[in-house]
Amino acid sequence: MNAWMFLCAAVLLSLERICYLWIWRAPDAFRVWYKHLGVPFFIDRLIGSRDPVDGLRLLFYGFKGLQCAVFLAWCFICGNGALLPLSGSLLSFSLGAVLIVAGQIVNVSVFYRLGKVGAFYGERFGYEVPWCRKFPFSWFRHPQYTGALLSIWGFFLVMRFPHDDWCMLPALEMVYYVLGAYLERSN
Repeated sequence: MNAWMFLCAAVLLSLERICYLWIWRAPDAFRVWYKHLGVPFFIDRLIGSRDPVDGLRLLFYGFKGLQCAVFLAWCFICGNGALLPLSGSLLSFSLGAVLIVAGQIVNVSVFYRLGKVGAFYGERFGYEVPWCRKFPFSWFRHPQYTGALLSIWGFFLVMRFPHDDWCMLPALEMVYYVLGAYLERSN
């Protein structure tokens, strides 16, 4: 791993958090951008909606694709052209798998409890989103972020542990998610 590779990964991974913070802080600006400027004809036809919730959902999928691409590229480059985890132990693989499954259970639970509108900042766009106190909200203050971080740590435990770089991107993502949660609560 070199500094340029880490910097590139850091910049690419920061785009998601920066975008979400912009949308959280300026939902009307996002609504205008999405309705008038940010929707190419083919995307408008693909999702058939100019609703900002659908726009954010589309961005979410794009950012998850970018995040996966950065993670796989990191593993490929740091693994000298191999993607398969060749040097981890059964313990790191098992713990990583458990974290991934737990993270995805938490994330699916968020979508189950809130639906599309609640999960994609519907409240910021003027929708009524009832407060939820059931799992996963009864366990975590930010379950969507917690689930994502559990999955990320699990992925890198499986793919890169015990190499020196195994915790670099999960730690970076942790900083991004914690900072994002903090900045979102202050508005």
